[in-house]
Amino acid sequence: MSQKPSIPKGTRDFGAVEMARRNYIFDTIKEVFTLYGFSQIETPAMENISTLMGKYGEEGDKLLFRVQNSGEKAALAPEKGLRYDLTVPFARYVVQHREEISFPFKRFQIQPVWRADRPQKGRYREFYQCDVDVIGNDSLVSELELIQIVEEVYRRLGIRVCLHLNNRKVLAGIAEVIGAPDRMMDITVAIDKLDKIGLEAVNGELQERGLNAEQVAALQPILQLSGTTAEKLTALRGILRESETGLKGIEELEEVFRLVESQKSKVESGLSIELDLCLARGLNYYTGAIFEVKALDAQIGSITGGGRYDNLTGIFGMPGVSGVGISFGADRIYDVLTELNLFPESLQSHTRVLFTTFGQDELLMALRWAKALREAGIPTEVYPEPTKMKRQMSYADQKHIPYVAIIGGDELAQEKVMLKNMTTGEQQLISQEQLIATIQ
Repeated sequence: MSQKPSIPKGTRDFGAVEMARRNYIFDTIKEVFTLYGFSQIETPAMENISTLMGKYGEEGDKLLFRVQNSGEKAALAPEKGLRYDLTVPFARYVVQHREEISFPFKRFQIQPVWRADRPQKGRYREFYQCDVDVIGNDSLVSELELIQIVEEVYRRLGIRVCLHLNNRKVLAGIAEVIGAPDRMMDITVAIDKLDKIGLEAVNGELQERGLNAEQVAALQPILQLSGTTAEKLTALRGILRESETGLKGIEELEEVFRLVESQKSKVESGLSIELDLCLARGLNYYTGAIFEVKALDAQIGSITGGGRYDNLTGIFGMPGVSGVGISFGADRIYDVLTELNLFPESLQSHTRVLFTTFGQDELLMALRWAKALREAGIPTEVYPEPTKMKRQMSYADQKHIPYVAIIGGDELAQEKVMLKNMTTGEQQLISQEQLIATIQ
């Protein structure tokens, strides 16, 4: 017996139902991006490995998928890798096409990325990101717009979420005041895991990464800071009073919260915003505000994340260009919508009407009617061969087609069909015009 075919771990096939649901997510997100004036671009699945290396931190670099050179002289060709995210390729795109674009440049991308991670629930090796970024301005109004985009996307999807907000300048200030300014990356990588592994394990990792016991102890009041947003920021201002960088980060946070408060909508959005001083976002390129969004009614980790980066294009030879963006994790959003049963029932089938066929005359009439329905914008199928009614009805049931049009006998002579509502079981004899009006 031949071995059953398989696919690589951490990847998935998507059938018709899954694709309808995924497209519902993509279309919802795309509509909101467009609403805020963002234009779509795409970049290649592969990038030169030099473009990707050193942008994601020590752990991120280990997760890069490398691509074997083929079809060109291996000794001369640059090594390649599958893209790890969409932000670094976007920065490369901006520098490469800077003469063709206008700043500030607002773009979005919806494409797959790859990470050589250990597959587990909610974590895949191949997955889609829906990125939205604006590059070429320093205004914190851009942070506000991203928060509004998060609010609108999840309002439309019906998911209650909490947006966690922090600032990398605050984290840099913390590293300064505890006497470990050169250990900021070690600190951020460790405390970013706080909600996953707990405080004790984070403290152990901090010591493993070179912080002494006194420095770890100095971090504890900050990691355990509680109270309202205003109370946290006031306490933090006292802690970071000797750090110019840290105070700048506090000012930026206060301004973002002020902007959000000034634009509060009367429409119930299901979004709450929380200052999270343990949020670090372990990517090296973030320099300002950082975001992470979690679903309130599902335990699955972050479903959206991002932040501001001040010198990502500088790595590619275009310094002094600030950008900010967020990425929606389509696969995790899919899992949340599935768990909470929030997908619209109408996604179960695109086809609205199935014409049954029992002979050549019926088939020809069904084809004519199907053409008219399609011209009216109604997705329509004709069962391709005469067979038992039970089999054709079973096909409609399996595809969740809401209407079946039955042609035969008197119906054929009258140029009418018997239309059956598959939900209610009701039947009516109607003309082509009536059928189109009923479905529309």
